[in-house]
Amino acid sequence: MTVETAALRVEEDRPRPLPSGMSLGDRLFRGGVTATALLTLVILVLIGTFLVIKAQPALHVSGWSFLTERRWDTEATHPRFGVAALVYGTVVIAVIALVIAVPTATLTALFLTDYAPRRLRRPLTSLVDLLASVPSIVFGLWGVFALQPHLVGIATWLSTHLAAVPVLRVDRASYTGSAFVAGVVVSLMVLPIITSVVREVFASAPLGEKEAALALGSTRWAMVRTVVLPFGKGGIVAGTMLGLGRALGETVAVAVIVSPSFVISPHVLQTGANSIAALIALRFGDANALGLSALMAAGVALFAMTLVVNVCASFVVARSRSGAGVDI
Repeated sequence: MTVETAALRVEEDRPRPLPSGMSLGDRLFRGGVTATALLTLVILVLIGTFLVIKAQPALHVSGWSFLTERRWDTEATHPRFGVAALVYGTVVIAVIALVIAVPTATLTALFLTDYAPRRLRRPLTSLVDLLASVPSIVFGLWGVFALQPHLVGIATWLSTHLAAVPVLRVDRASYTGSAFVAGVVVSLMVLPIITSVVREVFASAPLGEKEAALALGSTRWAMVRTVVLPFGKGGIVAGTMLGLGRALGETVAVAVIVSPSFVISPHVLQTGANSIAALIALRFGDANALGLSALMAAGVALFAMTLVVNVCASFVVARSRSGAGVDI
C-alpha cells in the first residue's frame, strides 16, 4: 500500500462535519410557525382584555355578588344579576352531553377501526363526520319538535322508577325544556368531534402489536382491550376535553330548547335550565347599557371556564399520551 493510498483511506474514514446552520427555507418556516403561535396567543389575550374592559361597569355595580347571585335583572332600580345559576346550568348540560357522547363516540370509533367491514368504513366514517356540518339551529329545532316528545317519555320513566337517585327525582311532573333534553341534543352535536379524534388515534395503534395479540390466540375484544384502548387513552382524553369545550359554549341549540331558569336545582329532568351562552344569545338584542356590560361579564366567566378546561386538558393529555400503556 502506497503512502498516498493510506492517506486517502484515512481521509475517507474521517467523519464528515455536518452543517449546523439552517437553510433559508428552514428559517422562513420556523419564523412563520413562531409568528402564527404568537399571533394566536396575542388574539387570545386581546379577546380576554376586551371582555374584561367591557364588563367593568357591570362588575362595579354587582361586585363579588356577580359570582353568587341567582337572578338576572339589569333594568331594575337596584339591579341584581349574577352567573351562579348560569355556570351551574352550563356545567350540568355539558356533563350530561359527555356522559352520553363519550362512551358512544368511543364505541363508534372502535367499530369503525376494528370491526366494520373494510368496504363500509369509508361511507360510515363520512356519515359520522357529516353530523359535524349540521347547523346548530337545525339540531335545536329537531330536538324541540322531534326528539323532545320521546325524551319526555324517557324522563317520566326515569323519574318514576329511579326516583331514589337524587338527580333523577322531580318536584313537579314537567319535563320539557330541561337540562336533560338540552344535554341529549348537545351530546349529538359533540359526538362527531369526539369520534373523529378517537378514531384517528385508534387507527394509528401499532399494527404489529395488534397482529401479535391475535397470533397468540387473543380474541378481537382481548386485542382491543390490551392494545388499542391503552394506546388510545390519550386520544380519548383529548377528544373528551375537546367535546367539553364545544358543549360549554353551545349557544343556539340550547337557547331554542331550554325554558330559561335562574334556579340551581339538582333535578335535571324537570323543566327549567339555562347556560351562559344561551343567555347571551337571548338577551343581547334588547339589553340596555348595563345589560350589555353584564353579558360581557358573563362572557368573561365562560371564557375563563373554557380556558381552565383547555389548560387542564393539556396537562391530562401530556400525562396520558397515546401509547403510554403499550410497549412499542
